[in-house]
Amino acid sequence: MSDAAQPTAAEVRAAAEAVKTALDRHLAAVERRTGEDDPAVYEAFNELAAAAEVYDELLYDRYDEVTPFEIPGAEDSLPPYAGPEEPNALSVLIRRDYAVAEPQRLLAQAQRVEAADDDAADVAGTVHGALGILFGEFEADEIASRHKEFGLEEGDSTLWVLAADEQAEPGEWLEAPFEQADPQRVVCRFDVSAVFDDIEDGDDGDDGDEDLEAELDDVDDELEDEDLDGDLEPLDADRR
Repeated sequence: MSDAAQPTAAEVRAAAEAVKTALDRHLAAVERRTGEDDPAVYEAFNELAAAAEVYDELLYDRYDEVTPFEIPGAEDSLPPYAGPEEPNALSVLIRRDYAVAEPQRLLAQAQRVEAADDDAADVAGTVHGALGILFGEFEADEIASRHKEFGLEEGDSTLWVLAADEQAEPGEWLEAPFEQADPQRVVCRFDVSAVFDDIEDGDDGDDGDEDLEAELDDVDDELEDEDLDGDLEPLDADRR
């Protein structure tokens, strides 16, 4: 980050004060808890997590320093499930982000589709037109599995399964399809992000490999110390 874009010391200090305030509010909410699923505690928890995340980012940008806080992931921060025990209907919400990594590949694929359709309009010469053609021609899951062929690069993605009391009427939510996503009705969700890969890559597993190699060396040494001549019997068909 350039010096011009760095947060000021005052901004970092203000973020630290916001964490302190959120921490006090969270403790107060916990002390006044009215039940296991108290919404006030849940709200205070989210506010504390958000304040800590802002402080952590500003601290790093300004001073190249980190905090010992582990910000909960989106899945961990969902409120307790409060939907029907036996849902009669489901809503599946999906978001997938892509970067247009190779525009020429994207355009070429759209032009092939357009050339095969005699009634298609000539819109494959622009990126937004090519996207409309490809997403109109292929299912979203096929785009996801073949994204490299279309010149796209995967970003984060998430899938939410929400329980409903009954199926919505046709056309009922089309104008605002994601507006009524109630986190308390999420049965399950699945997130994919490069952030998770970075966390896993932090543990390279070298120690485990060294331990395994040491164990194998010990076994080799034991075998070399024993006289196995004449002790080995051929396996019969039932033992192979």
